[in-house]
Amino acid sequence: MSNPYLRKKRWKYLLMFFAVLIAASSLLYTKYLVKNIAKSERTRAQVWALSMKQVFTTVDEEQLNYVFLVRDSLTVPAIVTDEKGDFKFTRGLDSTKTFINLPPEPGVDPKKALVYDLPYFQQELETMKAQHEPIKVKVSGFDNSYWLVYYKDSQLLTQLRVFPYIQLTIIAIFLIVAYSAFSSSRKSEQNQVWVGLAKETAHQLGTPISSLLAWIELLKDKFDADDDPLIVEMANDVKRLEVVADRFSKIGSKPVLESHSVYDVVKDFVDYFKVRVSDKISFELHGDRFLKAELNIPLFDWVIENLLKNAVNAIEAPGSIKVYITASKARNQVYIDVTDTGKGIPRSKFTTVFRPGYTTRKRGWGLGLSLTKRMVENYHNGHIFVKDSELGKGTTFRIVLRNAQDDYETTT
Repeated sequence: MSNPYLRKKRWKYLLMFFAVLIAASSLLYTKYLVKNIAKSERTRAQVWALSMKQVFTTVDEEQLNYVFLVRDSLTVPAIVTDEKGDFKFTRGLDSTKTFINLPPEPGVDPKKALVYDLPYFQQELETMKAQHEPIKVKVSGFDNSYWLVYYKDSQLLTQLRVFPYIQLTIIAIFLIVAYSAFSSSRKSEQNQVWVGLAKETAHQLGTPISSLLAWIELLKDKFDADDDPLIVEMANDVKRLEVVADRFSKIGSKPVLESHSVYDVVKDFVDYFKVRVSDKISFELHGDRFLKAELNIPLFDWVIENLLKNAVNAIEAPGSIKVYITASKARNQVYIDVTDTGKGIPRSKFTTVFRPGYTTRKRGWGLGLSLTKRMVENYHNGHIFVKDSELGKGTTFRIVLRNAQDDYETTT
């Protein structure tokens, strides 16, 4: 049988692949733009350095005005130092932090007390050194020494570097929120359909079950066969149909939980179930009958029924099914282990078996263990998982419930 959930998983992987492809394309294209803009800014920084050199060597006033015009049009943030690292000029930095106003010394003009904000300049210089190699400029008239022009990426280039990551993050957040909302809405719609179908099934079963009970009573009276084993088993099966109808009617409603002996509840169903399967499969039940848990018997019987049916289907030859009921006093929990001698489950499928639609049978719907998990966790506030399994040897499912008995001695 085709598994729709497996197809859905494949579609998720396909969509994930295209999402990664789009993200990679966006990052590569942005990297290409950044590389070209960075190259352009390097050229602008070199032009600015050369224009600064021309300022000191040009005598013609008209040519000098042109050089100033070219230099002032270049907005790349830059710092010029000499070979010793002393600051000479700056360009494109924060004007509010370029100077600090110190109290003038006696006899010093207050206007001349403005000095460079050295910590700010040093921080900017370190940033520039980390980003780009400096441009060397030999300026005549200054001891023929080299000046070093340091520059950093413009604000536009800096923003362009981080833009794709911000964009992809926003898109990812939007997709996650949209998917979660869509998934929640779809699950809610599916739940409403399931609840409606279950309640309608229970309603439709009610009338024929009542009729069958009446016919059984008539058979008993007519043939005086109150103790006839065939009629007794027929009555048991009809009562079982009542339980099934009651189960479906409870879906979608909060079940009433009451304290029951786990051993007695499990034993009652095992006794009913084992006479309806092959006599080549033996059943064993072990445990403390005084252990109690909060249970809804019709729903919990459904849990045990699904586990036992699953175990029977897994056994292809004569085998056995054993149920162990133990407890942990330290954790205040009751454990129900259902062990079979079937074909086993691969370790990679320990969680997959509980997904709707997963089945190894050609005619299976793959809903048994999914419903079992839901009834244990949502209705009984418990937990169910594959405790152990080995291919060719068997599987053990464990149900964990909160213990409702104050005093007990059995531990595991």
